[in-house]
Amino acid sequence: MKIFKSILNTIPRPWLIKASYIVRPVISWYLRGDKFTDPIDGRSFRKFLPYGYGKQRENALSPSTLSLERHRLMWLFLKDNTTFFTATKKLKVLHIAPEQCFLDIFRKQQNLNYITSDLESPIADVKADICDLPFKENEFDVVFCNHVLEHISNDTKAIQELYRVLKPGGFGIFQIPQDLSKAITFEDNTITDRKERAKLFGQYDHVRVYGRDYFDKLRSIGFKVDEVDYTKKITLDKIEKYCLMKNEILPVCYKL
Repeated sequence: MKIFKSILNTIPRPWLIKASYIVRPVISWYLRGDKFTDPIDGRSFRKFLPYGYGKQRENALSPSTLSLERHRLMWLFLKDNTTFFTATKKLKVLHIAPEQCFLDIFRKQQNLNYITSDLESPIADVKADICDLPFKENEFDVVFCNHVLEHISNDTKAIQELYRVLKPGGFGIFQIPQDLSKAITFEDNTITDRKERAKLFGQYDHVRVYGRDYFDKLRSIGFKVDEVDYTKKITLDKIEKYCLMKNEILPVCYKL
């Protein structure tokens, strides 16, 4: 666990992404088993990997897809509650800071025109600032932006851009690390020490901890927001089998 924690906190994310393509097949082979299953690719393992910049979560990271709890939850929601995988009309999809666990699968889907964007990620198609996206208004049917906004100083501008590029009638999922015990989002730009930021915000490169008011912030930009606690619709045995995090909220946003 200490090794994984040290790696996450010292090696830049773009390097980790590149290295993972080499290391992942070896780890997947070593951890093969039948106790836990990644619903994204259906592969099973005797254990998942720990993950976390501060306190490590056991059985969080899938060895095969590198999905975390939030990714597996989103996959199940998309599969069971949307036409994302089955739509006969081609969907134009924008994925900000694309996660590896989805990248290859979404790219291969015949019903998607799938575009990825990020300022630094080596696997993104379009290098762009989320606060100034190089896309037309009302261009995308679906927009994903997961665990990005907590890194962005002007998150209001970023959310406005997500709203601008989404088509009326389209939907987005904008996950963030959230402390549901807090009513109000906490941020303090005067804190610059990396260790103190990690202690207060969860990671050294986060600029805030979102509270329950995050959903209202999305609504203030214009989105209709469904606060979906999807784990309540999943049986306990599957929550354990898929290594999901109970009571995690999916912010599913619609542009009317």
